[in-house]
Amino acid sequence: MLYLKSFCFNPFQQNTYLVYDDKGEAFIIDPGNYTSSENEGLKKFIADKKLTLRRLLLTHAHIDHILGNKFIFDTYGLLPEAHKNELFFIEKMEHSSEMYGLKTDLSPRPEKFINEGDKIKLGDYTFDCLFTPGHSPGSISFYNAQNKILISGDVLFSGSIGRTDLPLSDHDTIIRSIKEKLFVLPSDVKVYSGHGAPTSIGVEKEFNPFF
Repeated sequence: MLYLKSFCFNPFQQNTYLVYDDKGEAFIIDPGNYTSSENEGLKKFIADKKLTLRRLLLTHAHIDHILGNKFIFDTYGLLPEAHKNELFFIEKMEHSSEMYGLKTDLSPRPEKFINEGDKIKLGDYTFDCLFTPGHSPGSISFYNAQNKILISGDVLFSGSIGRTDLPLSDHDTIIRSIKEKLFVLPSDVKVYSGHGAPTSIGVEKEFNPFF
């Protein structure tokens, strides 16, 4: 089976996801762990489940989604993987930390980049990488068709969409991304967002006030 564990981390109440299978192969997506207790809780879950972390994937690189990158690198030896358009935010992390009054360990730079159409394997399962910019210029959503799971980052939320009043964001682009990349998926696909509760494609197509 494919399993998904979510953690709500840091002052921004960001959702970090662990995706893993019966063999203990695992990915971490958007590690937002910030405090020592969050770090230890995440580490304990990984140890208790006997997981082997294989990749650190980013839907995007806003600060609340990368606060744990250094911890993951130091603990598990994994560099973040993101779309190349997200490098701007990783390089500006120190400035962002100061702006929000956070004391952070700076993220290591990616050496591998994620692109539209990439297929990410986790054992017998495949995640398709969907390029969904707008909230940020390099936002990626991860879609597993076998289990009808979409990890959307901050693109699509329950009853809302990602902010577009941030640097390098764009409202028309995020609307187009959602309509062309996400709303074409089956209605029963479950959406796991970067903040808030899960939803589904069908619910958002019918009730999301932005559409």
